[in-house]
Amino acid sequence: MNSRYSYRSSLLRGPLQRGSHPLSVFELEKILYTGKYIRNNADEVWPGLYLGNQEIAANKGELSRMRITHILNATHSRFRGGEEYYRGMHILYMGIDAQDCPTFDMSVHFYPAADFIHKALRGRGKILVHCAVGVSRSATLVLAYLMIYHHMTLVEAINTVKDKRGIIPNRGFLRQLLELDSDLKGKH
Repeated sequence: MNSRYSYRSSLLRGPLQRGSHPLSVFELEKILYTGKYIRNNADEVWPGLYLGNQEIAANKGELSRMRITHILNATHSRFRGGEEYYRGMHILYMGIDAQDCPTFDMSVHFYPAADFIHKALRGRGKILVHCAVGVSRSATLVLAYLMIYHHMTLVEAINTVKDKRGIIPNRGFLRQLLELDSDLKGKH
C-alpha cells in the first residue's frame, strides 16, 4: 500500500498522536469535511459543553430548559447583547469580540476562554460556547479548550467535536490551532 495513502486514510479513521507527521491546513480541512453535516442550534460536544449559534444564545427559554449556567460568546460586541441580556438568569458570561477572518488573532483568547470553560465544567455547570453560526469562532475556542485541558492533539479534538457538530474553523484559526498543537507537544 502506498505510504501517502495509508497516512491520509489513518487521518480520516482516527486521531493522530503527538510526534507524528506535521499536518497542513488542507489536511485538517479534509478531516473536518468528514464530520456531521446537519447542525442544530446547539450540540453537546463534550459533557456539559454545548457549541451553538446566536439563535440559541438569544433564546432564554431554551437556555433555561438546557440549564445553561455559563455563556462564552465569541461574537461579543455592543450590537449582540452581553452580560446584561442574561441578568436574572444566574448565567456567568464571558464575551470575546472576534471576527471570523483568517487574519484575526484568536490565539490570544485560547487560554482565557479555556480557563472559563474549565471553571464552568469543574463546577458541574453547563456552558454554551457560541458565535453567529457556531462553526468557526466558537468551534476554535472549544478545540483549544480540549487541547489545553484534556491534552488532546488538534486532530483528536477535531474528531471529538466533528462527530457531534459540523465545524469548519477558517484557515487562519486552523493555523493558530496548529501552532497551539506544536506548543503543547513541547510541554508533554
